Amino acid sequence: MAKEGTDMTEETEYMIDKNVGKEAENVESSGDPKEMRAVILAGFGGLNKLRVTKKAMPELQDGEVKIRVKACGLNFLDLMVRQGTVDNPPKPPLVPGFECSGIVESVSENTTGFEIGDRVMAFVNYNAWAEVVCTPVDFVYKMPDEMSFAEAAAFSLNFVAAYMMLFEVANLREGMSVLVHSAGGGVGQAVAQLCSTVPNVTVFGIASCFKHAAIRDSVTHLFDRNVDYMQEVKKISPEGVDIVLDCLSGENTGKGLTLLKPLGTYVLYGASNMVTGETKSFFSFAKSWWQVEKVNPIKLYEENKVIAGFSLLNLLFKHGKCSLVKSVMDKLLCLYDQKKIKPVVDSLWALEEVKEAMQRIHDRGNIGKLILDVEKAPTPLMASDSTETSEAGEEEEEPEGDNDSKERMPFIH
Repeated sequence: MAKEGTDMTEETEYMIDKNVGKEAENVESSGDPKEMRAVILAGFGGLNKLRVTKKAMPELQDGEVKIRVKACGLNFLDLMVRQGTVDNPPKPPLVPGFECSGIVESVSENTTGFEIGDRVMAFVNYNAWAEVVCTPVDFVYKMPDEMSFAEAAAFSLNFVAAYMMLFEVANLREGMSVLVHSAGGGVGQAVAQLCSTVPNVTVFGIASCFKHAAIRDSVTHLFDRNVDYMQEVKKISPEGVDIVLDCLSGENTGKGLTLLKPLGTYVLYGASNMVTGETKSFFSFAKSWWQVEKVNPIKLYEENKVIAGFSLLNLLFKHGKCSLVKSVMDKLLCLYDQKKIKPVVDSLWALEEVKEAMQRIHDRGNIGKLILDVEKAPTPLMASDSTETSEAGEEEEEPEGDNDSKERMPFIH
């Protein structure tokens, strides 16, 4: 027994020495422990406005949790922030990003529910694309043991938005039909999975044709975004559909309202048609606005149709509906534990590859969610493109086209 105790002591001392060496190595490699790496948006515009640099770590405030970030979600909204097409963004320079996952590093006094070392996912009112974030405790949720950090960063915004649009806004029930645009994106795939939890729900998906092979099994019917999907839907369901979820706006607003059955609900949750080129375009904005059908309330009354808007981030950060979102998250985590839903991760990118990741979303090339992996090293292919002095091209890409960018992914799931 004495020998066994001696062996254990020696082994323990070896492990301590080994861990101390690792910690010293990490501190040395990270530089100033009070600094962190973060993606900085220097000004509104093109990809050349983004860079990764060191900045001071955020200070923990009352009621907040400090998180050592492992992964961040990248959304189409982040492109609109970069271009300056969202309402009332912070004045640059700023750190973009609204969702992340990681490990609790510290908790403010009189804040309960979390301990140092907890694995969590969180909403952040900007500042998510960094190694460390501080956010109010009401925006933080514990991760299931089986969920990876990449999945967690792909889960919160997409699934909460999809659930609330379907069940809180549109009142999805058995036997109803749903049309969802951008069916191959993160929200689109979340919508498809949540619809499968309700019996006999028909899902009409609209997506670029090169995504069809990958997502065909997730929806009931799938149509190319470049064809007259209204006629195709009418062939299958002459009365139309019960719910339309539209993240595009523009001419699709009128089409969606036309396709609604009586007592149907059209939900607008984005306006990605306003984004065409790399920088903000007044022409694209004006065209999208002009194509939106002017809604006549009397016509809605006569046709028994409902039109609604949904912004999860405004619901959280402006309208204070944290408790409602928390109840939805609890339901979603139960569905995850029951293996009824699972976030779809398109690809993982280093912080230094944020420009290439944004270009993939701009090209509508992703299937599921793009994730910024804070601990991932940039690939040599992109090393020269990740410096602060790199310049982005101004040539406009074809949104629907299959392109070479999908052939040079650093890590595609």
